[in-house]
Amino acid sequence: MPAADDAPWYRRLGPGLITGAADDDPSGIATYAQAGAQMGTGMLWTLLLTLPLMISIQLVSARLGRVSGRGVVANIRRHQSPWLAYAFVALVTLANIINVGADIAAMGDSVRLLLGGSTAWYACLFAVFTLVLQVWMPYRRYARYLQWTALSLLAYVATAFVVKVDWAHALHDTVVPRLHWSKDYAMTLVAVFGTTISPYLFVWQAAGEVEETRLAEDEAPLKKAPWQAKDQLARIRIDTTVGMVVSALIAFCIMLTAAYALHTHGVTQIETCAQAAEALKPVAGRFAQALFALGVIGTGLLAVPVLAGSAAYAAAEAFQWHSSLEAKVHRAPKFYLFLALVMAVATVMVFLPIEPFKLLYWAAVLNGVAATPVMVMLQLMSRRKSVMGPFPSSRLLHGTAWVATLCMCASTLLFFALAVQGS
Repeated sequence: MPAADDAPWYRRLGPGLITGAADDDPSGIATYAQAGAQMGTGMLWTLLLTLPLMISIQLVSARLGRVSGRGVVANIRRHQSPWLAYAFVALVTLANIINVGADIAAMGDSVRLLLGGSTAWYACLFAVFTLVLQVWMPYRRYARYLQWTALSLLAYVATAFVVKVDWAHALHDTVVPRLHWSKDYAMTLVAVFGTTISPYLFVWQAAGEVEETRLAEDEAPLKKAPWQAKDQLARIRIDTTVGMVVSALIAFCIMLTAAYALHTHGVTQIETCAQAAEALKPVAGRFAQALFALGVIGTGLLAVPVLAGSAAYAAAEAFQWHSSLEAKVHRAPKFYLFLALVMAVATVMVFLPIEPFKLLYWAAVLNGVAATPVMVMLQLMSRRKSVMGPFPSSRLLHGTAWVATLCMCASTLLFFALAVQGS
């Protein structure tokens, strides 16, 4: 076995890669596809902007977990206020329940596209299936298998090179923003930011780093084992950067594909999963719906445990329960009970008379609104000595993460301002 610091880069991938894969969940697919269909290439610039921002904020989250040995909410409780921690749990849980409900509804609707039947009951089966797997199978083994199903999203990469793309125009719109003063544009902006930089991703990656220190006998939080800092912080940089770049590349191709396969042909509103699947027709033909369904189901099976698990981790950290998706039920009963409650409430949502694709989009908007206060808390702790000891965020990382926070806040305020005006 090579020494940790001599290991090839791909051996250093872990929580960051899983977080990046989970970022392109069904809600992300829906949001990027809707943005491309509605705005054409006019929203591509958001993905170039958000890439360094999402890397920075996820680095802050991962470093917080690895250095302190505690998750985001546990640090808020310890260094800010228990009541802030409880408010954080309420906010993240609400956003995650809606997101889980939207994801399993879309997974059920994808099966309905192929087999017919009831979207709601297929969604219930997915909810039960994912809950059972979360309870009985260690998540790291579960994620290892499911990452392969998410490879179906590479079809969007292929489609981007099959459809007739005006690359000069697309690259121009990627680099030069095209801004519009309208509520629809602001809502789409918040949705793209919200699905790209989501609160559950902060909680999940920090919790993943804490899990790593618990499961590896020779590893410990960096405040207790500072000699491990050089290797572990380098691993976190590689892991997080690769995960976020992969996520952004897939998002770019989904938006670009929808822009040229749908928007240019007059399809500017996607109301159903079947309409979204049309974006893959140039490369998949009559198999487009099957390929789209596989992508939604695969990413959903990967992302739903991240969403439900991050809410359970947040609650466990706030109320000081034992928590681990690697633990048996009897070792963390309150943690698993809360996780099951999140899944149960989310499942009820699929019976609401709301089209799953629309629910996915609104879940992304809610994530965008919820992200700002969470990001502010992260930033306040990332350079505090009592939290980070001798390993605070660098000034560059701290500054970039604050830019991410301000961009998220600005897009949310713009949305509310235009909503009030009724534009």
